[in-house]
Amino acid sequence: MSGETPQRQAGIPHDRLTGFLKSPETRALLAELYGPGNETFAVQEQRYSALADQFIRRFGAAAEGLRIFSAPGRSEIGGNHTDHNHGKVLAASIQLDCIAVAAKTNDNRIHLYDESYGEDYSIDLGGDLSPVPGETGSAALVRGIAAGFKEPSLTGGAPFNLGGFSACVESRVLPGSGLSSSAAFEMLIGGILNVMYNGGKLPVEKLAAMGQYGENKYWGKGSGLLDQMASGAGGVAGIDFENPSAPVLERIPFDVGSGRYALVLVNTGGSHANLSGEYSAIPNEMKGVAAFFGREVLRGITVTDLLRQLPALRARCGDRAVLRALHFVGENQRVDDEITALKENDFPRFLSLIQESGDSSYKFLQNVVVPHGDSREQNIPLCLAVTEAFFRERRLTTGVRRAACRVHGGGFAGVIQAFLPQDEAEAYTAWMHSALGYTGSGPSPVFVMSIRPVGVVEITRS
Repeated sequence: MSGETPQRQAGIPHDRLTGFLKSPETRALLAELYGPGNETFAVQEQRYSALADQFIRRFGAAAEGLRIFSAPGRSEIGGNHTDHNHGKVLAASIQLDCIAVAAKTNDNRIHLYDESYGEDYSIDLGGDLSPVPGETGSAALVRGIAAGFKEPSLTGGAPFNLGGFSACVESRVLPGSGLSSSAAFEMLIGGILNVMYNGGKLPVEKLAAMGQYGENKYWGKGSGLLDQMASGAGGVAGIDFENPSAPVLERIPFDVGSGRYALVLVNTGGSHANLSGEYSAIPNEMKGVAAFFGREVLRGITVTDLLRQLPALRARCGDRAVLRALHFVGENQRVDDEITALKENDFPRFLSLIQESGDSSYKFLQNVVVPHGDSREQNIPLCLAVTEAFFRERRLTTGVRRAACRVHGGGFAGVIQAFLPQDEAEAYTAWMHSALGYTGSGPSPVFVMSIRPVGVVEITRS
C-alpha cells in the first residue's frame, strides 16, 4: 500500500449484522436507497443477509467485521450521446443497485466473488497491473480500476492508496439494458478502495475517471464519463463535460415522485451485448464532422456552422454523420432547458423537452434500430409506438402534456423510458405486459423507478 493516509476502522461482526440492518438508522438509509415500506425493508434485509452469509462461506469471518457498500444504476434523462463530444447531460441514479459485502485483507490482493455472474477471481495489487491478454469480464475492470489508482494522469501525480479486500458482489441492475450495470460495478469497486484505503476523501469525479479508465483501457469499451458520474453522484444531476478532465457536476433538487409522476423503464427485449461497433460509430462520426472544422469534438460548433457547410460536410462525412452532429447541437441546448424547467417546477415544459429529445434521437441520432441487423426486429420503435398509443388512449398528451417517452441510454436495443402520472403507472404496466406477451412468469419487463438521492455509499459507515 502506498501513502500514509490513516485508515478509518469500521465493520460489523457477522453475528450482529441482523440487528444492524434492523436498526432505525440503517432503515432510514435503506428508505433513501430503495423507498419506504416494510416489504421493501424485508427484501433488502434478506438480500444483504444472504450476501453476508455467502461471504462467510467463501472467506470466513473477518477480523475487523463486515462492511456493506452499494452503487446505483442510472437513468439518462437528457443529453443522449453527448458526453463523448464534451457535451452536457442530465441523469438520475435509480434504486436498482450493485452491492458488496467486503472486508479488508493484509495480502494486497482483491478477492472477488460475483454472485450474479458466477465469477470468482483474485487480483494481485503488488505486481504489474497492466492489461492481461485474454482477461475479460469484471476481472479486467477491477484490474483497470486498481491501475487507475496509480495512474499519474488520473491521480494528479502521487498515487492513491491501494490495499487488499475480499468481497461478495450481487447486482440488481439489469445487464445489457442501458441502466449502466458496468458503471455501477465500477463505482462499487472504486468506492470500496476509496473508503477502506483513502478515508473516503476521493471525489466522485476521480472515482468516475478510474471507472472510465478501466472500461476504456482494460475492457475495450469507448465509454464517456456519464454513466460513472451519474452512479457516483446520486439524485438528479446535470453534468457538463466541456472539460472532461474536470466535469462540472450540478445536483438538481428534484424528485419525480414528489411531482406525482412516475419514471417507468421498459425492457424491450433487446440487449446491448455485441453492439460495440454501433456505439463507437456515433462518437466517431460526430468527431469526423468536428474534424471538418479543425476541431477534435463538436462542442462549440453551432447549427449555423453546420448548415453553412452542408454540401461539403455531406460529401466528406456522409448524411448520417451530419444528422448526428445536428442532434448533438440541439441536445446540448435541451439539457440546459430541461434543467431550467425542473428548477422552475414546470413539468409540462420538461416533458415536452423529453419528447423532443427522444424524437431527435430517433430521427437524427438514429439509435433505435441496429442498422445492419434483422429488419424484422425493431423492439424499441415498436415499444415507443405502443407507449404513444397508450398516451393517446388515456389523453395524456391532449392539451397540457402529461406524459413523454423516449429511447433510453445507448439505444439500438434494451430499454425505453416513459414519464407519466403516478396514477397511470399501473394501467401502463398492464398495457405493456399485454403488448409484450408477459404472462407473469419471470421478471416483469416494466420497472417503475424511484430516483435515489444517494450515489455510491457505504451502508456500514460510522
